[in-house]
Amino acid sequence: MRKIIYILFAVLGVGGGLQSCDDGETYAEQREKERDAISAFLNRDVVIRLSDGEELIHVGKINTISEGEFYAQDSTTNLERNEYVVFENTGVYMQIVRKGAGEKMKNGQQKRIICRYTEFNILRDSVQTTNNSAYWQTNPDIMDVTDTYGTFTASFNTSVNGGGAMYQYYGSKAVPAGWLVPLTYINIGRQINADEEIAKVRLIVPHSQGHSDASSNVYPCFYEITYQEMRN
Repeated sequence: MRKIIYILFAVLGVGGGLQSCDDGETYAEQREKERDAISAFLNRDVVIRLSDGEELIHVGKINTISEGEFYAQDSTTNLERNEYVVFENTGVYMQIVRKGAGEKMKNGQQKRIICRYTEFNILRDSVQTTNNSAYWQTNPDIMDVTDTYGTFTASFNTSVNGGGAMYQYYGSKAVPAGWLVPLTYINIGRQINADEEIAKVRLIVPHSQGHSDASSNVYPCFYEITYQEMRN
């Protein structure tokens, strides 16, 4: 049965979407609840819609593939089969919707990357934050990223625009580790030709790879994110 979530973009804020820990639960119990929520999410046919009924994100029922299968497919995920690769060492699930224009980052490179995203709290079954709205149109989230021999480090930039939605909501410059996973596989550039598009991914990020609130309250999030190189 298709699961449909309606959201109202007139009010954008955490507004109760964040959850508090149940003092009666152990960490092990919270992790088990998180694993169960992710497992259920993989098998649901989730559709996220705008308040007027327009479809925003059709997540669908997800088919997982191993890292071995992913690399055998030239580091791609089959969209027709709605594939997500699961990285066993982090628990992050990733679907590459578009590899994007430009090139992969190289060792020693530093780039300023514009990210537009929607964050869905899987445990609470609700959209938690997003910068895909008129309010945030001129104030996206910007990451300052460095590639050091394939290891990516990043922080949210607050000097350009005072910080985007992620910084404003969570009060931290730290970029969730899960957001950096795709950088090994996607191109970071700008759209130059009409037939080019910037990189776009979908992620399931467990609490251990998420922002501070997800980490402290032990909940996973689904993200749809685009990555675009910022002009100098």
